[in-house]
Amino acid sequence: MKLRIGIPKGSLQEATLALFARAGLPTYTNGRSYYASTADPEIDCMLIRAQEMARYVEHGAIDAGLTGLDWVIESGLEVATVTNLVYAKRSRGKVRWVLAVPEDSPFQRAGDLCGRIVATELVNVTRNYFRNKGIEVKVEFSWGATEVKPPVLADAIVDVTETGSSLRANRLRILETVLESNTQLIAGKCSYADGEKRRKIDNLALMLRGAMEAQDRVGLMLNVRREDIAGVLAVLPALQKPTISHLSDEHWLAVNTVIDESAAWDVIPRLKEARAEGIVEYPLNKVVL
Repeated sequence: MKLRIGIPKGSLQEATLALFARAGLPTYTNGRSYYASTADPEIDCMLIRAQEMARYVEHGAIDAGLTGLDWVIESGLEVATVTNLVYAKRSRGKVRWVLAVPEDSPFQRAGDLCGRIVATELVNVTRNYFRNKGIEVKVEFSWGATEVKPPVLADAIVDVTETGSSLRANRLRILETVLESNTQLIAGKCSYADGEKRRKIDNLALMLRGAMEAQDRVGLMLNVRREDIAGVLAVLPALQKPTISHLSDEHWLAVNTVIDESAAWDVIPRLKEARAEGIVEYPLNKVVL
């Protein structure tokens, strides 16, 4: 059995390849090829634009792929959502498609754009957004560089933003959020109905989620005298509950837990004050919940 997975080519490509590597499935690409091999001989990858991913998954050209919820909705196609993977080009957050206008524009809300031109790559979603509000606008497809369209080529835009910095740099202000989106692992219904392929796709989802959960977290292990355990536990912000085990010396306990990496700076000195000893911070590859 061979499983073919779509990797989003473009802005999400490097973040996705890095996530696959952390999940234990390094993917080997060639700068001139749209095909990629993986460490698993049963999985091959293709580099496909996120905007087209749902189409090829739904048609069965590939079994599964990573793309944004926005492009799945935009396509109008029926695919199986295997799991949500909340990461973007620069962060672990969701992205937003926002309605924006020039800073000096008189428009203050979506209703003020009645009869105006709105440029966007997300045409169907934008049309439905204004239709549901009962606002008549002309939605035009933008081939890119959407931020520079107003005010000469369009009155407003619907564009994707992660931090808002690009919009501000182009002197645009946000009126409303049209859609929030995140990356998803999607699968074709036929592929997902196949028992062997489904098992492989679900395993991939498990490992990708585990790699994401491990991001920005570290493991802590330490030793503590039995009489001091309450003070140590009061300091630890545990993922669930810390693991406590007995050492060969009955007066000592070993504690293992997972914390946010940013918290370690504060937590470790406090653990020392609580009489913990042999404190070890270590990196995590995956956290499977």
